[in-house]
Amino acid sequence: MNVVLPPIMISSGFSPTGSLVESLIHISNEVASVEKLPFVQFRNISTIIRRIKLLSSLFEDIRETNSPLPPSSILCLTELFSVIQRVKLLIQGCKDGSSLWGLMQTQFLSNQFHLLVKEMGGALDILPLSLLNLSADTREQVELLHRQAKRVDLLVDPRELQRREELLQTMTRNNQKSSGNKGFDDFVKLKEVLSCIGLRSPLEYEEEIKKLEAEAEKQAGTGGLIVVSTINNIISLVTYSKSVIFVDRDKEEIKENFKQRSAFMNRNQDVSSSSQSILSDIPDEFRCPISLDLMKDPVIVASGHTYDRNSIAQWINSGHQTCPKSGQRLIHMALIPNYALKSLVHQWCQDNNVPLIDDSSSSFSKSESSSGKSKLSEKAIDHIPATKAAMNAVKMTAEFLVGKIAMGSPEIQRQATYELRLLAKTGMGNRRIIAEAGAIPFLVTLLSSTDPKTQENAVTAMLNLSILENNKTLIMSAGSIDSIIDVLESGKTMEARENAAATIFSLSIINNCKVIIGTRPRAFSALVGLLREGTSAGKKDAASALFNLSVYEANKASVVVAGAVPLLVEMLMDDKAGITDDALALLALLLGCSEGLEEIRKSKVLVPLLIDLLRFGSTKGKENSITLLLGLCKDGGEEVARHLLINPRSIPSLQSLSADGSLKARRKADALLRLLNRCCSQSHYPVG
Repeated sequence: MNVVLPPIMISSGFSPTGSLVESLIHISNEVASVEKLPFVQFRNISTIIRRIKLLSSLFEDIRETNSPLPPSSILCLTELFSVIQRVKLLIQGCKDGSSLWGLMQTQFLSNQFHLLVKEMGGALDILPLSLLNLSADTREQVELLHRQAKRVDLLVDPRELQRREELLQTMTRNNQKSSGNKGFDDFVKLKEVLSCIGLRSPLEYEEEIKKLEAEAEKQAGTGGLIVVSTINNIISLVTYSKSVIFVDRDKEEIKENFKQRSAFMNRNQDVSSSSQSILSDIPDEFRCPISLDLMKDPVIVASGHTYDRNSIAQWINSGHQTCPKSGQRLIHMALIPNYALKSLVHQWCQDNNVPLIDDSSSSFSKSESSSGKSKLSEKAIDHIPATKAAMNAVKMTAEFLVGKIAMGSPEIQRQATYELRLLAKTGMGNRRIIAEAGAIPFLVTLLSSTDPKTQENAVTAMLNLSILENNKTLIMSAGSIDSIIDVLESGKTMEARENAAATIFSLSIINNCKVIIGTRPRAFSALVGLLREGTSAGKKDAASALFNLSVYEANKASVVVAGAVPLLVEMLMDDKAGITDDALALLALLLGCSEGLEEIRKSKVLVPLLIDLLRFGSTKGKENSITLLLGLCKDGGEEVARHLLINPRSIPSLQSLSADGSLKARRKADALLRLLNRCCSQSHYPVG
């Protein structure tokens, strides 16, 4: 394993900005698409890959702007290229090198990753963000990355330190030629250590020995005799361990092969009975109810029952919408990881030496062995890993962040919710994966956080997740609505309150959610409060949420009782509010209930405002203005009709809309003119 990273010089040939940015995007994508991370330095590698992914969005934004960059930006990007190139080499060294030698050097390797992150932060020191035309999201990501890189601490995985100590102790006792029983106990412990770093089969042991021999040759050239001696001791230990650990298994395989050759016709029966004996050892609670096999990746469906992910996914993908065990209809199709059971299964597998084989790899093997579709298989295999790697990266990130939210300190929770908020902002796939990682219940808990930023990030992440249709049901099922209303009523920041309103708007797209929210009167009061106190964007979110809720007939009276009507009329006079069309649409909707009509008729200033909006409003505004005037003139609205007949601007505006307005505006204008003509025939006011 090459752990010494000499500085990489960047040639001046990078002077064209486009070439440098393209090189950065290419090398960032190479690092981000690394598959099968090594067991050693897993945490450092996954963390630095996540950081480089954040930088990748910066590089792509710079490429899209396609404008000249300040000299300090070019210097920063050049430095970042050097850092990312060395990250790539370090990761490749960890992957290709000996896992055991990497374990022995865990502190040195951790320091290498730490230095690279610090260099990344140093490069970002000279990046003039204010001079770059970046999106708000990218700017936030880079600023967060910069802050993290500046204060990052050295991360040495304590589990790796413990495994290294156990390895050294075993080597020491082995060299002391202790008794046979003691030696056997040492090899049991050694097997656990080797299994934790990915050595579980004879082939993997052989590959590790070859890597150690290559490392010994390389170290011999530098004159490190003590190092070479240590590596040779490890080689001896692994070689002997392989023979001790797998000798019984090899004998059994030889016996089985002999038995198969002597009784060829009974082979299938022998294999079947062998499988049955293995299956009989699995505890019932670890079996998937569908396949009856060990659950490698247990997940919970909407009914509350647990299945293996592959089995239930096939069940759902085949068109079923019910729980196989209970027959209950599934209200959503999300698969929530059962972390507690997964941990128990993994522990049982370790205790019983049962390997956890990746089902996806076995399925690839099956597809590769299909001769009839070889070319199709090759295309699929070329295409799938990239997509799978991207999805696995998002899954790993989501699970990592959910873990931090569940177990971290308040400071870590704040950072994790912010990163989850960003991850949920783009892509329906991301939103699905985050929900499947079990984020929603934890986010609901953080809505009541006393930390303003944590609460704001939690409600915004909830808003982003709610964009996915299936997540709306999950959010409601998590009992979140009361907590969201709490944030809407008395959130720590205005942004938190406004995003809570936007979340209610998003959830209320589903009819059932309109009904549930409608049973909480304080939701309407809180939305009206935001309509009064919020920023322009907040007022718009509140008005949109109230409109959505009012589509359900029973909610209209609640909106009126909350005091929305006078405030909406006031909004029509406030050009700075910027929600004239939203206010008109909501007033037109509230006109459909008796309480709304009565409250709207109380306004003395509304009719003159509507007449002006017939002339100067937007297309949608004109349509809703006519709707309101027509509704006010019907059923005892003679007073409003007289106001229209007296006002010299009303009839010409209606005639103009009747001739040139939108289809809806023409229809409403014609109806209102006919109604005014009838009123005119009963009075002395001429029309036209």
